[in-house]
Amino acid sequence: MSDILSRLAATIEARRGADPETSHTARLLAKGPEKCAEKFGEEAIEAIIEATKGDREKLTSEAADAIYHLLVMLAARDVTLADVLAELERREGVSGVAEKAARS
Repeated sequence: MSDILSRLAATIEARRGADPETSHTARLLAKGPEKCAEKFGEEAIEAIIEATKGDREKLTSEAADAIYHLLVMLAARDVTLADVLAELERREGVSGVAEKAARS
């Protein structure tokens, strides 16, 4: 599998200090974590809508937008892609039912 997510996360981090006038990512991060979370939510809803419509091309595009905005939201709260991947690795091989039960 491609390491595009790692490259995208690195680009988002590199843009943290960029000029918000020239970088969409810097503009989002400058608005704060709450705005980044709101934008992720909007993109996730758009992906859900396309999933219900069954348009594969539009769903693919909206899913890419949602993933980008998820990474921006995480960066806004100083959560790295490595942190998320480590959590996924921790859960690997554990039943979803068992994992969810262990949370409470």
